[in-house]
Amino acid sequence: MNSASLWTRFKCALTFLILMVIPFPITSLTGFFVVIFRPVWFKKLVDSIYMDKNH
Repeated sequence: MNSASLWTRFKCALTFLILMVIPFPITSLTGFFVVIFRPVWFKKLVDSIYMDKNH
């Protein structure tokens, strides 16, 4: 597994764990923002998570 991909996955998992502990509707607001505006940072995040997958 690529170390950059592993590091990105770790950061995402840590963020989700923090959001599960803090009962604030940030995940639904972020999801709504991503669906409506399709920001470039989200595409880069997904690409970095799956960069070591073969097609």
